[in-house]
Amino acid sequence: MRKDNYTSDDEEQNEKSFSLVADFEGNEEQLFDIEIEWDGDLPILPLRSLILYPGVFLPITIGRKSSLKIINEAEKKRNFIAVFCQKEAKKEQPLKEDLYPVGVIAKVVKVLLMPDHTTTAILQGFKRIELLELTQLQPYLKGNVRLLNDDVPPENDKEFAALIESCRDLSIRYIKASERIHKDSIFAVKNIHSPIFLVNFICTNLPLKIEEKAELINMELRDRTSRLLDILNREVQLLELKTSIQMRAREEIDQQQREYFLQQQIKNIQEELGGSSQSQEIEEMREKGEHMSWPIEIAKTFEKELTKLDRTHPQSPDYSIQLNYLQTLLGLPWGVFTKDNLNLVQAEKKLNKDHYGLEKVKERILEHLAVLKLKNDMKSPIICLYGPPGVGKTSLGRSIASALKRKYIRMSLGGVHDEAEIRGHRKTYIGAMPGRIIKSLIKAGSSNPVFILDEIDKLGSDHKGDPSSALLEVLDPEQNNTFHDNFLDVDYDLSKVMFIATANNLNTIPAPLLDRMELIEISGYITEEKVEIAHRHLVPKTLEANGLKKTEIKIPKSTLEAIVESYSRESGVRELEKKIGKILRKSARQYATNGFLEKSEIKPADLYDFLGVPEYSRDKYQGNDYAGVVTGLAWTAVGGEILFVETSLSRGKGDKLTLTGNLGDVMKESAMLALEYIKAHASVLNLNEDIFSNWNIHIHVPEGAIPKDGPSAGITMATSLASALTQRRVKANLAMTGEITLRGKVLPVGGIKEKILAAKRAGIKEIILSAENKKNIEEIEALYLKGLTFHYVNEIKEVFAIALTGEKAADAIDLTAKRPVKTSNDI
Repeated sequence: MRKDNYTSDDEEQNEKSFSLVADFEGNEEQLFDIEIEWDGDLPILPLRSLILYPGVFLPITIGRKSSLKIINEAEKKRNFIAVFCQKEAKKEQPLKEDLYPVGVIAKVVKVLLMPDHTTTAILQGFKRIELLELTQLQPYLKGNVRLLNDDVPPENDKEFAALIESCRDLSIRYIKASERIHKDSIFAVKNIHSPIFLVNFICTNLPLKIEEKAELINMELRDRTSRLLDILNREVQLLELKTSIQMRAREEIDQQQREYFLQQQIKNIQEELGGSSQSQEIEEMREKGEHMSWPIEIAKTFEKELTKLDRTHPQSPDYSIQLNYLQTLLGLPWGVFTKDNLNLVQAEKKLNKDHYGLEKVKERILEHLAVLKLKNDMKSPIICLYGPPGVGKTSLGRSIASALKRKYIRMSLGGVHDEAEIRGHRKTYIGAMPGRIIKSLIKAGSSNPVFILDEIDKLGSDHKGDPSSALLEVLDPEQNNTFHDNFLDVDYDLSKVMFIATANNLNTIPAPLLDRMELIEISGYITEEKVEIAHRHLVPKTLEANGLKKTEIKIPKSTLEAIVESYSRESGVRELEKKIGKILRKSARQYATNGFLEKSEIKPADLYDFLGVPEYSRDKYQGNDYAGVVTGLAWTAVGGEILFVETSLSRGKGDKLTLTGNLGDVMKESAMLALEYIKAHASVLNLNEDIFSNWNIHIHVPEGAIPKDGPSAGITMATSLASALTQRRVKANLAMTGEITLRGKVLPVGGIKEKILAAKRAGIKEIILSAENKKNIEEIEALYLKGLTFHYVNEIKEVFAIALTGEKAADAIDLTAKRPVKTSNDI
């Protein structure tokens, strides 16, 4: 009998302790032939996470009062007790279903009071028993049990003997490889001669799951030995695999240490020979830093970080991060500025040469140059150009940089949703890099470039941060002189950078960001402007792209206008450029195939051969023969349009107003406003009020597939209703636009320039506008107003006076005629 660390616990088995086992020479059956008798039901001692096997001594710590009562009584009376293991250790008062069905019958050998005032009992197991039922729950458990016999194989059973020796060998291998079991336990395993004792001893002390131990005690001896051998094989393999992994890891660490010592030796040899490549690189950076025009604070930071690099081992991961940081600092254009072109006349010529129109933008750039020329130093403006696609917002930035003779940078923000794209990553992260602002300045090599923030309205945001919030610092003139990039971790001055943002839609830009920019609208080009842009820029550019010369083929302005009117409908000129390119590509093919061009000048009539059937058509004025038909003016994203408002009357109760033509809510409200005003002021038009009770009204705006909305058709609908109800024709070649109120006031509307040009193209001669829109007319060039007469009004009454003639319409109907009354003969 051998004793090691005989401490156990009622809560959890101590994996480093071995239990005691009784061993003796002779027939082991004599030990199990001890007379075991008891009267009635046996007291049941439930154990937590422990299973006692026959022949084994096991120390346990008593925790429950009921368990302490069983132990004390059993020791005094020398009675047997039944010992079973709980399925769940946390269960305080287990029932039959909470206990494993097979346990052992045992005796209490000794009860010890420990120095920490806990009670420890030493139990000895005798035979396996099966729990049949519980007969008592208080003050402790009692139950009816049945003895189970273990058939011990005979001594001449060689197979069983081989199983026993295999278990002994594997358990010794396990103890040697394990750090969880004391190595002195090998002595106990080697010196146990009884097979049944050896198997039970290993089953008790092997650190297995409690479910597997319960499975083992439930088996006959031979089956238990065979199953134990399987478990020992598995555990030994796992333990040896773990040991192998640990050894490989230790070898790798040894190899790293060896490499480190070798590197140190190489470093010492290089120093003896005149310095290492690392030292040379550091000295080169230090020398370059001495010639940099950076602030004193930056110079101190650079020297500090350079010293840190010198102390860092080249094989360390931090070395490359530190080196990248210092190279970034040295790569920035600290104090490097290009000289601005302050010749205003020359700058204006350059802007006019590159772009036609866009007067507001050009004027703002020239104002900046003028102030810079007078003051010699000022913060650059932060401009946002917004408007529809294809109007030249992005290309204008390059033109501005060329006019100012500054470096040009373009950064597309479409789809950017990571704040680090703007501010960079902290250099502590692997793969850290500066933000795109800093990287672009390094690429430009100047601290005052023209910086285009393209598509700023298409910034995204997600869990990685909001880039638009990071741009608040970049685009604020009061903050961007100390822009803080996370990678640099020092301030950089962006106040001399001219930021120009471009956007299609201001609604998606956060209000704080919008507030920091100077907004300049670039509206869509009108037909005349598109023709001029195509003549000056697009045709020469496309000729060069297709290998043709100006002398070989010509596209006159009349042809360009026909392309704009019939083959493209857009705000900008991208589609127009594609159509011109298609014409010239077909011409290039003719030239390459035949050696000559069939047509050296493309006329409007030739467009069908090059571009096919016209894709679009402009509305034309349709005359004033019918009552209730009035020409209105509308603004669209691709320019101005004329539209027709038609009103018809049908006999009825007068309680129905029908609106058709795919009208929006605002336009429907305008129609209802116009009708209510006419009803309230019927006397102004000399209308009989019975008309409203006998005639239903239907208002329609043609091209029903196209959605229409907005308040600018208010006076057009009112005039159409007035014309239909009075059956008077509207003045010829007249169009109008303006919003109305319930009181009959005419309010101003937008898009005047586009609407005027649309009216002129459609053959309109006179236009009615709100008096407040007169200022918009004065901003339009006189060339576009030639041949037009404008009537400025304040009230709808003035509109009626100008628009309605005294002539009856060709299809006039008598609205005063009584509705015929049905007689009995008609029924």
